[in-house]
Amino acid sequence: MTPRALISLLYNGSKAVDVLQAALDLGILEALDPGPVRLGELSDRFGLVPGRLHKLLDCLESLGVVEPVRPRAAEVRRLEYRAVAGLLAAAADVLGPASIERDRDRHPWTVLHGRLPEVLRGDVAMPAEAFDWPPSGPEQFVSFEQSMAAGIGPFVESFRLNTTRLWGGRERVRLLDVGGGDGTLAAHLLPANPGLAVDVYNLPAVRSLVERTRSALGCGSRLGFVGGDFLAEPLPTGYDALSFVRVLHDWPSATAELLLRKGFQALAAGGTIMISEEFRTAERLAQQFFWSYFLIGVDSCSSMLRELDEYAELLGRVGFSDIVVLPGPVEILVATK
Repeated sequence: MTPRALISLLYNGSKAVDVLQAALDLGILEALDPGPVRLGELSDRFGLVPGRLHKLLDCLESLGVVEPVRPRAAEVRRLEYRAVAGLLAAAADVLGPASIERDRDRHPWTVLHGRLPEVLRGDVAMPAEAFDWPPSGPEQFVSFEQSMAAGIGPFVESFRLNTTRLWGGRERVRLLDVGGGDGTLAAHLLPANPGLAVDVYNLPAVRSLVERTRSALGCGSRLGFVGGDFLAEPLPTGYDALSFVRVLHDWPSATAELLLRKGFQALAAGGTIMISEEFRTAERLAQQFFWSYFLIGVDSCSSMLRELDEYAELLGRVGFSDIVVLPGPVEILVATK
């Protein structure tokens, strides 16, 4: 475990105990002990909401105490899990009866703390005002995109490090950055790539943010905007490359595959597709733990970090080939039509 992963885990220690305590009290650990068991069976046996149970099991997997049976199923109820050897006995010995102090005033997610059995049964949910997904209305979309822009630094660096591999000094490359936020990433790609022009594809409410970025960073006509809804419409054509940066992990596997198929249909032969996000790795498990914990009571959002191999399998299924992983602070998965 890296120092970052260890510190993240320690920071989330009380939440980790909360998850383990709930799994012990509900009988989930006992059911998983002989394993493997399908998520749907656990849901039916204990009267739990499948999507919420999925996030709890993902938390346990992030802690390294529960293992998924591979390959992962596309449908949540068919996912299978088993406990690592000795988990039930260890949890019963260390945790014993539930005795978690509840503090729900400091953060929105503390409404869940110590009440996970109720949350998993559907009796308690995250307050609507604490988390609304997808964002509803122009104000929420603008707020969401601005918050996402704040964490774009590692992605800018990864694309910078792989400039030659991605663009290869070509005279002209047209990139469509699908769900590209306020254009911050696109704007930072332009200086090092004179032949690159980027259009951000996003909901119309975000247009003003991209225009502001274009003006502030002096991008001129090389940074454009195309308004649309990628769930309801085909992706625009005429581009040499498409990118999905911190987009696909917010959607179920079926939706992610749909978006990749739309990308395949939009590109001409020889076009490339790029996926970059916080892929699920050993170092990022603690980060995934917090996100899964935070979302246990949010049925509208299925955000989950995925492994590189999962995306590679999806890309191959859609029809892409020559799939490679480019290194950096955040990996970039590249494939060709």
